[in-house]
Order: sequence, then structure tokens, then C-alpha cells
Amino acid sequence: MSNTAELAATYAALILADEGVEITADKITAITSAASVEVEPIWASLLAKALEGKDVKSMLSNIGAGGGAPAAAGPGAAAAGGAAAGGAEPAAEEKKEEAKEESDDDMGFGLFD
Repeated sequence: MSNTAELAATYAALILADEGVEITADKITAITSAASVEVEPIWASLLAKALEGKDVKSMLSNIGAGGGAPAAAGPGAAAAGGAAAGGAEPAAEEKKEEAKEESDDDMGFGLFD
């Protein structure tokens, strides 16, 4: 599939998601055909299957979150997750310290100097 066809199929899926319409291969093909871009039906079908059951709008709004959210854990994993959550706090503190060390002020110059 060419880059143009890939982009057209992706944009078609985004248009459908934005309108709150179910993303299907037929609808992706219809939109790309209306845009005079030929997308092979297999690629439209694969994209529709990949996005099936996903909330594309929420995926887009979480792009800046730095990766995917962890999957919801069952009740048995909640107890194990509590111990892991306690260990996550020092890692967050280390990140803050690293960011502080890399600031321009520590180097003796700033953006507006």
C-alpha cells in the first residue's frame, strides 16, 4: 500500500471516529474512493479490524500522555499492584531530579540571556 493510500485510509478512519460512526472497511473504502484514492479492500478491512472496539477519540486525546495506559487489572492483581505502586514513587522522584539537573539555569545560561 502506498503512503498516500495509508494516509487516506487513516484519515478516513479518523473522520468516521470524529462523526461517531462505526469504523468499517466499507465506510473506509467509500471515503477514500470519494477522495479519488484507491485503497485495496484488504487494507481497509485490516484497519477496521485493528480499530474495532477501540475508542479512537480517547486514543487521540491521550497522545501526549507518553505511552499507552496499563490494562485494567482484575481483583487478584490489585493486591500485587499495590506493592508495585509503592515502588513507583521513588522512580517519579528520580525523574524530577533528572529534569532539574538538565535545566538551562544550571548551565549558566537561559533562553533570554
